[in-house]
Amino acid sequence: MKHKTGSFQRKLLTYFILFTAVIFTVLWLLQTVFLQRFYDGMIIRNTEAAAEKIASRSGESGFTDTIDRISRENSVLVFVTDSDGELLYSSDEFRKMQRGQDERGMHGDKLLRDDRVHYRELPENYGEFLQALKDSEDGTASLRTEELYVCGRYIRFEGEEAVLYIGTTLGAVGSAARVIRTQLLWVTLLSVAVGFVLAWFLSRSFAKPIAQLNEKAHRLGGEEQDAPFSEGFCTELDELNGTLDKTAEKLRQNKEFQNEFLANVSHDLRTPLTMIKGYAEMIRDFSREDAAQCAADVAVIVDETDRLTALVNEILEYSELQMSDREPLSEVCDLSRIVSAVTDSFEMLYAKDGFTFSREIAEDVRITGSASRLQRAVFNLLDNAVRHAGEDHWVGVTLKADAASAAVEIADHGSGIAKENLERIWEKYYTNRQRRGKGVSGLGLAIVRRTVTQHGGTCEVRSEPGKGSTFRIELPLISV
Repeated sequence: MKHKTGSFQRKLLTYFILFTAVIFTVLWLLQTVFLQRFYDGMIIRNTEAAAEKIASRSGESGFTDTIDRISRENSVLVFVTDSDGELLYSSDEFRKMQRGQDERGMHGDKLLRDDRVHYRELPENYGEFLQALKDSEDGTASLRTEELYVCGRYIRFEGEEAVLYIGTTLGAVGSAARVIRTQLLWVTLLSVAVGFVLAWFLSRSFAKPIAQLNEKAHRLGGEEQDAPFSEGFCTELDELNGTLDKTAEKLRQNKEFQNEFLANVSHDLRTPLTMIKGYAEMIRDFSREDAAQCAADVAVIVDETDRLTALVNEILEYSELQMSDREPLSEVCDLSRIVSAVTDSFEMLYAKDGFTFSREIAEDVRITGSASRLQRAVFNLLDNAVRHAGEDHWVGVTLKADAASAAVEIADHGSGIAKENLERIWEKYYTNRQRRGKGVSGLGLAIVRRTVTQHGGTCEVRSEPGKGSTFRIELPLISV
């Protein structure tokens, strides 16, 4: 398969790589550029929350245990001093310092300040913090440098006013960030490599069925329309493949229709054209001086022209029915009126030829459909009966209805239809009888069947050679 610049596979691969690049760019920014800010902000919030918890527990029993616990949980350094900066208590995440070796140690319950054992000294910025606390209006203060954050407030400690000082280290994530960057570099390289391989295979998996569908679409209408397609990749592509198969089948049917049209109609078109040309030449060369012969020749030309016009009209009408339903099939049609009107037209047209039209038409029979199409279907049935009527020139027209359907029957006393031809009589271009000089194109009954089928009805014919034929169409009535 050739890879073009704008192919689906290349586009999918490019978008996947861009997506991976964006994801890892954002990850690098979060883990390197913004990690320190995020870490410092989180540490400051935790330190302030720890100061709030300690202050809320001041004056309670076991207060020093609370300080130790909060110090360990939040990894902060806690100092408690008096207002002059004398250390009363301190604690960090590892150990604590208190007056004496034990609150109930070797010196008894009352411990002297000289007995204090110092594990840590007050920070250098404690004086600055203490001054900021004294200057504050709400009894809280905080200091921040590049490496340290300090906050505190006034609390009660062993019944006396004291100062709470909590400090934590900022920028500690720097060494961790270096480790993270190194690790992230390897993770990025490995992920990009794996992602590229996956994107390559995914793009090929997506592109393969699309390329197959493209090949199938290119072959539509050609001699070789079948193309391989692997179903099961996704529902949408399987449905598209099914749509292409249906389109290919319709194109095949249209091509068969075209070939059948050319094969079956060429003779019917050629015959009247040949006769028109021949009689026109006779008028030009021989009979133009003979008025009677010229009139006879002109009459033949007129008849053949009428035949040719009828043939073309039937072809156009059937083609229109095949292409689309251009008229709505939802109007209420008075079938009684349609059958009566068409019968009246034939009776007026063929009265001079001695035709008799026997009627038995039920009144107020209504169906849902297209009045113009139904009128054409009844017209074709009557035209067929007139063309094949017997010597008595009798045509029977019947319309009956029951609770669910209406039936139209057109009968004649003609030569009838052989049993082996009954099934084929509704086929388009079937011209067995027409080519004996009694028909036009063989489309009349095909138009009837297609129209009736579109209206949800059925067609049938009963015939006995030498006794005539009865054509019957049955249509559903309007459901109440």
